[in-house]
Amino acid sequence: MKKPAIKLALGSLMAVSLLSIPAAAQQAAAAPRTAVPLVNKAKQKLKEGKQVFSHTISSFDIDRYCEEAAHYDFTWFEMQHSTMTWGEIEKMMNACPHVGAMPFIRMPDELESSIQKATDLGAIGIIMPTTETADKARTTAWYSRYPPVAHRSAGGGNYGSYWDRSTYRERYNDELLVIVMIETPQGVANAYDIAMTPGIDVVILGNNDLSSFSGLPQSDPEYIKMIEKVRDDTLRAGKIYGNAGAQYREGHSVSKASLFFQNGPSNDGWVNPRQRGRNVSAVEGESSLERRRNNP
Repeated sequence: MKKPAIKLALGSLMAVSLLSIPAAAQQAAAAPRTAVPLVNKAKQKLKEGKQVFSHTISSFDIDRYCEEAAHYDFTWFEMQHSTMTWGEIEKMMNACPHVGAMPFIRMPDELESSIQKATDLGAIGIIMPTTETADKARTTAWYSRYPPVAHRSAGGGNYGSYWDRSTYRERYNDELLVIVMIETPQGVANAYDIAMTPGIDVVILGNNDLSSFSGLPQSDPEYIKMIEKVRDDTLRAGKIYGNAGAQYREGHSVSKASLFFQNGPSNDGWVNPRQRGRNVSAVEGESSLERRRNNP
């Protein structure tokens, strides 16, 4: 007589447990995982001279990630300014694999152990903040790619199920993007040496931090000279240039050369409800883009 009661209790417990799992994760668990060849669609767009934009995920939220990632070129997983864990990023990626946005991670540091975790997760974009020297750029590049060009260790990880393991190794070095952020006057001074570092693909400005570290508002002529210098040095080195602030995507002296941005418009016209109808300029705390539009 007790067994049916036990079974009923267990069934109720399982039902409650399922209700606590986000809908996106339930759907992913039910769907069979298919091997997807490693192709970095964001890198393809950059090679075509097109601008790419992200959404930013800085806390563990599977439903938010799965909803937003369908509409952007890449996901900017934020590990510099957050308390997220590597395991939480892995869970989000696996909840809706290949939904659209390519998985990129802004790193907390350039340690081998940190870059190893990011790449083993399946990330195909490594974003290194506060890059002030060519040495930091070299360390970042060195641990990001496999031999013979660099020094990534060959181990296991989520990448082997997220991407097609059979072709992953042969495609990885070419598909990866290594991005460094210049955010200080010292980084600006060393921009050419940083950009010339083998294995660095993209150089972007951390616009808000550059303003903070230099003490100059972004409208100041001296600030504009700094971001123009980084643009010139990056292009002279044959690398891709960008700005974290998507307000620089148009109407600015650096806009024509700027291809890589954090945040910005979706790639299909979708309006992110979490921005509550605000435009990109307002979300980023910048009204300069609207002024440039109105006063070309």
